Amino acid sequence: MTAKQTRRNFLMTSAAVTGSVVMTTVLQQNSTPTAAPPVMMPERILGRTDVKLPIFGLGGAGQTPLSWEGKQSEAEAIIHKALELGIRYFDTAASYGPSEDYLGKVLPPHRGKIFLASKTAYRDRDGAWRELERSLKRLNTDYLDLWQLHHVSFAAELNTIFSPSGAIKALEEAISQNLVRFAGITGHRDPEVITEGLRRYPFHTTLIPVNAADRHHPRPFIPVVLPVAQANNVGVVAMKVPAYGRLFQPGGLTGMEQAMGYSLSQPGVHSCVIAAETVKQLESNVQVARAFQPLGEKELAVIAQRTASIWEDSTFFRSWS
Repeated sequence: MTAKQTRRNFLMTSAAVTGSVVMTTVLQQNSTPTAAPPVMMPERILGRTDVKLPIFGLGGAGQTPLSWEGKQSEAEAIIHKALELGIRYFDTAASYGPSEDYLGKVLPPHRGKIFLASKTAYRDRDGAWRELERSLKRLNTDYLDLWQLHHVSFAAELNTIFSPSGAIKALEEAISQNLVRFAGITGHRDPEVITEGLRRYPFHTTLIPVNAADRHHPRPFIPVVLPVAQANNVGVVAMKVPAYGRLFQPGGLTGMEQAMGYSLSQPGVHSCVIAAETVKQLESNVQVARAFQPLGEKELAVIAQRTASIWEDSTFFRSWS
């Protein structure tokens, strides 16, 4: 038995994955009025993955019980509600506290109907492999739909990632063993680093900041990364959409309608992931996503102008690495 087969067999036997849920329909009498079907979120195909997903996914980090220790019941309530509301894209990472564990307690019965994404911050092959094995165990699954190189911030990291012993080797091996379907790269610090990564490797997706404050930053992501992603049919997922709520401070945006509307109206953006502090907040965000209509250039300009005086505070994450 090869090393690849051993690792594959180990991961498959250690993940307790159940079958997909069988949906049942209650037959009603002819005289009983039929309830109107729920409004569904718009869907888009995620680049060249050919996977159609709702434009809104659940984030597993930030201001959410999903990434907080001791908040399992609150986290599970949010995850259950997300499934009920039609969310199929769940984004997490090995470094998001207990997020993978919480998701792994709820999602397995629904595994065949969801798109599950995680990330590794390791830049070397062996470290990335160890983290993938841990993520699969915690998520209680035998494969990831999307595995991403997490918060790539500096050019030197790319050199390590693409070296003979770099993390890209783990990613390629995982795909060849059917442990991972698609490869992604994420970053929120330097758009030039992300575009260089997209030029050096045929990633399927990229997760980047796309929000109304971006245009005021001296190194914006939207005009730098999106054209390269579009040229290569890379699936683009927007993060930092409300900038942890800082875009809603006095004088800023009026609400999630403007924040999400701005991000999802950018050419080449396919979806967004936003965390939720409560079930109520999640329900509100989904309502906004269901009502989304693409905004025109004038509307986008007005929204961006509302962040002109708060953009520095709203792009605080650009200093993270």
